[in-house]
Amino acid sequence: MEMNVTRRTVLRAGSLGALSALIATGVLKPTAAYAAEWNKAAFEAHDTASALKGLGAAAPADHKDLILKVPDIAENGAVVPVDVVSNIPNTSSIAILVDKNPSPLSASFDFSNGALAEVSARLKLGQTSMVKAVAKADGKFYTAQKEVKVTVGGCGG
Repeated sequence: MEMNVTRRTVLRAGSLGALSALIATGVLKPTAAYAAEWNKAAFEAHDTASALKGLGAAAPADHKDLILKVPDIAENGAVVPVDVVSNIPNTSSIAILVDKNPSPLSASFDFSNGALAEVSARLKLGQTSMVKAVAKADGKFYTAQKEVKVTVGGCGG
């Protein structure tokens, strides 16, 4: 047992020494991780029109290549699966909005050049509502939407 404790101590000291040496020589550069700036106006909006305005998408156009997949009926409004795929070239962001939620903008995703514009989320819907996906591509905004009926206890309410 004494052998394992000594071995661990030596390995730990060696790895810390190696890490310190890499930092000292500049091979590793510790940096702070910063969260991306968030769109306060859009996320704190209390209606869909204001959320869209905050996103810069006051009047998004329908587009057949923006695919929104949500269930017709959600038996549990607390966990509603939402999948969005944008086949629109140069898609740089996708946002998901729920009209009748207290804060309609539920999620917003940004994509780097060449990234696959596809997202999956689980959202809470307090009641039957229209779910909207909004994609930004080449500075223009596009939308797809579908109503999700939220049932009470799976009874079709």
